[in-house]
Amino acid sequence: MKTACLYSTLLAGCVLGASAQAQSEVSVYGIVDAVLVSERGGAAGNVNKLTSGASAYSRLGFRGKEDLGDGWSAIFLLEMGMRIDDGSLDNTTGQLFNRQAYIGLESRDWGAVRLGRQHTFLYYTLVQVADPFSLGYAGTAKNLFPVKNTVRSSNTVSYTSPTRRGWTAEASYSLGEQPGDAHAGRQLGLVIGYADGPLTVRFAHSTLNQDVAAGAVSLAAPVSQDNARNSVLAMNYRYALFTAYLAYGVDKGGNSSPVPNPGAYGVASAVVPSTDSTDLLLGAAIPVGQQGRVMASFIRKNDKTRFQQDASQWAFGYAHGLSPRTTAYLAWAKIHNRNGAAYTVGNGNEAGSGNSAFNLGLRHNF
Repeated sequence: MKTACLYSTLLAGCVLGASAQAQSEVSVYGIVDAVLVSERGGAAGNVNKLTSGASAYSRLGFRGKEDLGDGWSAIFLLEMGMRIDDGSLDNTTGQLFNRQAYIGLESRDWGAVRLGRQHTFLYYTLVQVADPFSLGYAGTAKNLFPVKNTVRSSNTVSYTSPTRRGWTAEASYSLGEQPGDAHAGRQLGLVIGYADGPLTVRFAHSTLNQDVAAGAVSLAAPVSQDNARNSVLAMNYRYALFTAYLAYGVDKGGNSSPVPNPGAYGVASAVVPSTDSTDLLLGAAIPVGQQGRVMASFIRKNDKTRFQQDASQWAFGYAHGLSPRTTAYLAWAKIHNRNGAAYTVGNGNEAGSGNSAFNLGLRHNF
């Protein structure tokens, strides 16, 4: 009898242990992207290079989820960028998990709260809804849509609502963490989205306070600057044979539309970043067979300041799935600048050096 009880106890322990293990999961994931890039039209001349992350940043990440019961889960994500061309970390700040690093709680009924370094909602709106190139390749929308200040934010508390009849809402608050001034350096984000069948619509807004509190840098006096305010209304619609894309952005305030590489054409002193501009994108993605996808877009930046440094971009690309995880791709884009504008054709990872570029690359997801 004692032996039977012992076996029963051990069996129960094994079952409970297996159950606990099943309730907690950690996965390793990443992207390995290498690409040949040819850039033309810059003051320094033509550039040919092997680089990393043109279609999507090369990265290594760890994500985890633990079932807490009653529909609640603990979640975390740690993600670092890396370069395939030379094996280095893809950042200049010394951050290990420079892409994302957060922990949070998630509920099927109440939504999710995340704490830490995160992508902004405006960035996700451009990637997931607005751009047929998903902010990658030579045709990336961020060549003209400003995302330099709105890709990620540190010290962030974010909330994502559950989906109700196709509607979702998201909000974020990033602390500036400057002594004596709770407003200096903070960033606010807001998203309202709707998805139903073939239609997806999303509105995103970001406000970045650029003030510097007294003493935040050495013993300097406080610096007061305009907020950088960026808004995007984006939508796409999936037809039988293709997906149509439309996005409209409004950028107001200092540093709301920075030029990624102002010295590319040797006239850095004449480049004046716009403080009042709009951005329009029209695009399409068309499947080719079972593995292929053609992408195309036209983007127009309208600088409403007296400098009228407008720009427009045409872009085309093709991605071919060699397997469910491996994709070969090529892309081309060209920008036309007006009145001293200095926008460049970059890619998912770099700002670019001229007004046109061609990509030929290979990406593997794991």
